[in-house]
Amino acid sequence: MRNNYLLGITTAFTAWLAWPPVPYTSILLLIAFVPLLLAVENIIRSESTKKGKQVFAVSFFSFVIWNTSCIYWVFNSLNAVMPVAVAFMVSLIPFGLAALLMTIAFWLYYRLRMIKGRLLSYIGLISFWLGYEYLHQTWDLAFPWMNLGNGFSNFHQIVQWYEFTGVYGGSLWVLISNVLALEAYLALRIKSREAKKLIWAFSGVLALPILYSLTIYTNYQEKVNPSNIVVVQPNVDPYLKFGSPAAAQLQGLIRLSDSIGQPNTEYFIWPETAIPETADENNVRTDLNFQQVQNFLQKYPNANVLSGIESYLMYDSMSTATARYHAGSAKYYDRFNAAIQIENSARVQFYHKSKLVPGVEQTPFSSALGFMKPVFAAFGGSTGSYGRQDEPSVFYTQSGIGVAPVICYESIWGEYVSDYVDKGAQFIAIITNDGWWGNTSGKDQHLAYAKLRSIETRRWIARSANTGISAFINQRGDITRRSGWWHATALKENINLNDELTFYTRHGDYIAIAACILSGAFLALLVLNLIQRPKRSLK
Repeated sequence: MRNNYLLGITTAFTAWLAWPPVPYTSILLLIAFVPLLLAVENIIRSESTKKGKQVFAVSFFSFVIWNTSCIYWVFNSLNAVMPVAVAFMVSLIPFGLAALLMTIAFWLYYRLRMIKGRLLSYIGLISFWLGYEYLHQTWDLAFPWMNLGNGFSNFHQIVQWYEFTGVYGGSLWVLISNVLALEAYLALRIKSREAKKLIWAFSGVLALPILYSLTIYTNYQEKVNPSNIVVVQPNVDPYLKFGSPAAAQLQGLIRLSDSIGQPNTEYFIWPETAIPETADENNVRTDLNFQQVQNFLQKYPNANVLSGIESYLMYDSMSTATARYHAGSAKYYDRFNAAIQIENSARVQFYHKSKLVPGVEQTPFSSALGFMKPVFAAFGGSTGSYGRQDEPSVFYTQSGIGVAPVICYESIWGEYVSDYVDKGAQFIAIITNDGWWGNTSGKDQHLAYAKLRSIETRRWIARSANTGISAFINQRGDITRRSGWWHATALKENINLNDELTFYTRHGDYIAIAACILSGAFLALLVLNLIQRPKRSLK
């Protein structure tokens, strides 16, 4: 039994070493789960009468270690606004929830092995895992940070085929490779005649996608369609930001923008909540901050400012599920973590962040967990959910350039970002505020994941971070310019706009959807077996 836990630790360590921000180690993901799979195999072949509990325990042990070591920085953000003990307890949710879902996938694989052959069980394992990843990006507790396909973001040269599959293609690659590696190892251990075939199969699954990707990477040529873009990193401490004078913050943004702006600059991109004072969207044109930005733009007749902003809308009745009552006016209102586009005209465009951070920006399962609102408020969020919009929307300039205004956490969702592109976005603007996590790997992982969005959509990314890392990323996923940590600066780049749609942009997460259908079939098979078999056989 101890050996099985050692195998679990080996998987956790190898997977952690393969995870961003460590560069070029991502290849280890293709064998990282072999030790844990071997531990499960040992349990299946043992004489134990409690195999299911052992599989669950060893798997959960391994996945908790792996998840915690990769996203430890979640604790930093919580500890800044609550006592250490409380922050630790709350941190157990993101540390443990994904680990639990991963464990369930492995446990279901074990249950399938009890009634079906190895090949069908492996297909079940792959389906259950991809199904978990898809679930964890679609429900109220969504946190798809640890999806296996994200692990290649710091070695993006070998996953250029994400333009066809998205990150789920990477997850599928990892799972198939690990299964083949396990089978090759087991065959070698008993000196089976199948060992050579399995080694060749594993080698092919490992090498062919890499060679194909490197071919795409080497030969990819961007269509020349330049646009001059400026991104600004004001470097305002996020924990002091909302207590600092808004006018001074706005002047800082304008000064940095003006320091490198050009007559042909078409976009100045400012980070999430860069305009700190909450604005009434219906009367924003009379807002002093808005007018100050428009005065700045008079110097740049072709330019637009795309900025993060806190905004609100007032309603006569409770028009949305997130609307709250305002006693002073006897009306209802929604608050938004929003993006605004300001130009040299009276037109104003708003986008309301859709993928809200559980707990901080929305109350998960609010109808059932309404009593938890005071707890969630302690994270730095509101006592009720922010308002949101259900679908992405594209900002357009007067000259017809379309940009995707992606706010922070939303950049983890490949299909959601590709929906902007399908609606006409020619480049992607990611506005974020990664300073909440401190100088940890969280900010580096978030930047690295953005490279995958550029590959999936073949769009340039202009990334403006308040206190994270601002950068430009080209259509191959290469970072062409980047800022330092905790450094006020502005960057400019002539990017190439793109109108072509990739296969992934047109078809989305089809791999995950197919896996969910297969998972449903396998679950039905397990339930049917449970009904037909005596309870005493289920140990």
